[in-house]
Amino acid sequence: MLDMRRMQILRAVVTSGSVTAAARNLGYTPSAISQQMAALEKEAGITLLDRTGRGVRPTDAGRLLTEYATVIGRHAAEAETALAELRAGRTGRVSMRYFTTAGAPLVVPAIAALRREQPGVQVELRLFEQDDPVLEVRARRADLALVVREPDGAAVDGIRFVHLLADRYRAVLPPGHRLAARPVLELSDLAEEPWIAGETPGPCLDPVLDACAAAGFTPDFVVESGDYATAQGFVAAGLGVSLVPELGLTAGHRPDVVVREVRNPEPVRVIQAAVRAGAASAQPALRGLVEALRAAAAGAGTAVDASPSPEGPA
Repeated sequence: MLDMRRMQILRAVVTSGSVTAAARNLGYTPSAISQQMAALEKEAGITLLDRTGRGVRPTDAGRLLTEYATVIGRHAAEAETALAELRAGRTGRVSMRYFTTAGAPLVVPAIAALRREQPGVQVELRLFEQDDPVLEVRARRADLALVVREPDGAAVDGIRFVHLLADRYRAVLPPGHRLAARPVLELSDLAEEPWIAGETPGPCLDPVLDACAAAGFTPDFVVESGDYATAQGFVAAGLGVSLVPELGLTAGHRPDVVVREVRNPEPVRVIQAAVRAGAASAQPALRGLVEALRAAAAGAGTAVDASPSPEGPA
């Protein structure tokens, strides 16, 4: 195997025309350069330089290796530049898993900001529905996953959870409902109402069930819709009431329903980013994506469009 460093010294000797000049340019002694050239000729098994007075001239083999050394040097410089870009987070590839209601209010602005600030970073986005995305991160099939979990949820080996947003649930009522005139509802006010489920059993429904249990009742679900847009449609048709998180309303708030705050207690789902422990420091592009998600979450706030009056849609 040819020594790449010695090939670059050969290139310096050939381009400068002498061992002495190459030694001066490289900061070595002439004897050190001569020793390196002797070692390279031994590796190559052929003479590389012919002595011509005080200078040297490359043989055909020397000229050939010099050409390759030039190419190698250029590629090495390009590699160093690319590596510097990667270390700075300006390039790289990140794989992300997200859920539907986080798409428009969180993922879209985060990716847009990342593209503006770090256009060389490529993000692979995949929607997940049923599979546990944390397992995807642990198995290195994804670098980051947006998840809903308890703030003090059980630790997962090798996974770090980054808090993004406390997503509060709001009561969604049909226009003209008896409670629609109140700006804030007690959760127990909804105890005797028929309920529309906007999600299937799991981490997004658990905060609703836990809050209702704390308020002293179990909701009577008459419809399971599976998504918040459909749940609002059932509510607008007068089939029941529902609790929808603010991100679900931001992603698609129907104008023909009434949205009110609830308290005592107020259900909240906590959205976090799951990443492998230490991955953000090893992947600057991933660190940039996490920061972009944090900024998007801060911007998401609690902004929900004003609801129509109790008499009907505006």
